[in-house]
Amino acid sequence: MVNIVCKNVQFTNIQAIIFDKDGTLEDSENYIRSLGQKRSRLIDAQIPGTGEPLLMAFGINGDKLDPTGLLAVASRYESQIAAAAYIAETGRGWLEALEIARHAFAEADKAIGTTASPLFIGSLEVLKYLSEAGLKLGILSAASTARVRNFVQTHQLDDYIQLQMGVDAGGLSKPDPALFIQACQNLGVEPRQTLMVGDSIGDIEMARQAGAAGCIGIYWHQTAAHLRSADVVISHLEEIKLL
Repeated sequence: MVNIVCKNVQFTNIQAIIFDKDGTLEDSENYIRSLGQKRSRLIDAQIPGTGEPLLMAFGINGDKLDPTGLLAVASRYESQIAAAAYIAETGRGWLEALEIARHAFAEADKAIGTTASPLFIGSLEVLKYLSEAGLKLGILSAASTARVRNFVQTHQLDDYIQLQMGVDAGGLSKPDPALFIQACQNLGVEPRQTLMVGDSIGDIEMARQAGAAGCIGIYWHQTAAHLRSADVVISHLEEIKLL
């Protein structure tokens, strides 16, 4: 176990750190925004008038992605259900609405692709640094487990990441604390000896309710008012240091 400091906040007797993926390790904002825009256009092509409301619901405003919006915090399954609800509001039956949303999401995947986005600069070095200190490291993402594994494989992180866990259809979702507890169990650690690092309020609430040792918010691009409940907020992973 090690002691960690971020800015002026210290965390003692830490055995593991669990990271979110999108917006924390992976610079995926452009990819996520493009995916949301394509989904909206495909649905609007079938159900005219739904495109703009869907963009708003997804948290897309021009070239900006709302860090508290649907695409930034929800799982794929939750986003698909939300899209189906907008479709159903036009008078389509629920099963038809679900199928239209499912098909649009699948077509958007084909059009945009599923290649992992780049790592944020310095992330690889920090993961190596923490792993060499004896910490267990994991990824717990609202993306699917397949997306998490693809990300780890693409960036050759297998030597550092011991947990590759996502949210799949019908399973637990953030901010359910049971998800964090399950991740800790899979790593073989206790929540009280585990830090959570993430860019959304869902990450912070989940870990806090699960009894995590601490919650580190990270936001690379701008001010992070949505992360005010974190123990500390950083703008770069290199601010996580060993004492």
